[in-house]
Amino acid sequence: MAGIYLHIPFCKQACHYCNFHFATSLRQKEVLVQALEKEIKLQAGYLQKEPVETIYFGGGTPSLLTIAELESILKTIRIAHWVDTAAEITLEVNPDDITIDQLKSWKDAGVNRLSIGIQSFNDIDLQWMNRAHTAKQSLTALENCLHYFENCTLDLIYGLPDMSATQWKNNVTQALQLGIPHLSCYALTVEPKTPLAKQIQLAQKINTDPDKQAEQFLMLMEWMEQAGYRHYEISNYAKPGWESRHNQSYWQGKSYIGIGPSAHSFDGSSRQWNIANNAAYIKAIEEDKIPFEKEVLTATQQTNEKIMTALRTDLGLKLESIAPFEVSVLKAAATYIKSGHLTFTNNTLLLTRQGKCLADGIAAALFVD
Repeated sequence: MAGIYLHIPFCKQACHYCNFHFATSLRQKEVLVQALEKEIKLQAGYLQKEPVETIYFGGGTPSLLTIAELESILKTIRIAHWVDTAAEITLEVNPDDITIDQLKSWKDAGVNRLSIGIQSFNDIDLQWMNRAHTAKQSLTALENCLHYFENCTLDLIYGLPDMSATQWKNNVTQALQLGIPHLSCYALTVEPKTPLAKQIQLAQKINTDPDKQAEQFLMLMEWMEQAGYRHYEISNYAKPGWESRHNQSYWQGKSYIGIGPSAHSFDGSSRQWNIANNAAYIKAIEEDKIPFEKEVLTATQQTNEKIMTALRTDLGLKLESIAPFEVSVLKAAATYIKSGHLTFTNNTLLLTRQGKCLADGIAAALFVD
């Protein structure tokens, strides 16, 4: 089974922390949607007729698509691929785009999961991040979403410079009280070449505090466990049975195809990524060319990717899955087992809570040469 990701590179305004590819002008939206549909047809053979079990509209802000555009894209996908009748179809949406009519139309179009970009229930945080919605809009939007969609997830960001432990707990508590079945929670990252990075450089904003972020992450893990959520991946928490099938496919090494500017694809042995430029993408597609770069992964690179992705999950890294490197990886893991950052049971390495705070560094230390 495989997945399809579609990158919709448009936003109403730029969030100061975001380094994803997008444009705030919608002038090219109609022609870009046409290019997306053409790329779907050009890439029809990429998944080698594997059934598609997940479709994910990301961005950018996919909720800026008209219903006609959304329906047309889904129709094109179904013509080019065999889509499972029970496929998970996710649409990322912003609270300020959500209306009762939109919710009904998204559902009628075939969307069965919403990913809602809340980020915070605090207006001061939202203004600091330059989000386009208010906390009041978030609450109204979530209540309406849950009326029409059982399967909803929301994003929250922690570790803002001025965010206290109490403010962070209020955000999480608000989401839990609403009964949201899935949460994705991310530490604020200062990415190069973003407005936030520039503001910090000019001393207009305070930088993040890694220790404070680690404390809030540890708090989050405890709160979510107490609430009965499965911490199934570093940034993701779900009530049992409500895990994101699309995101899990990434961590399980399944094939997926990325459609649109800056979108990535993976076929098990190589990955490729489209150009991150709307005009150049459209021009190439109009000429029947797919503007991508490609990397063929060596056996060592494939093993290291497996180490990285498996350690991020609550299933851990099964050593038999990285043969013949089991011995060297276990040797490298010994230091972290001794320090309490990893456990080793049933031939499987698992990060502890403290280890999850250092996940990327630990994974890198286990990489094989």
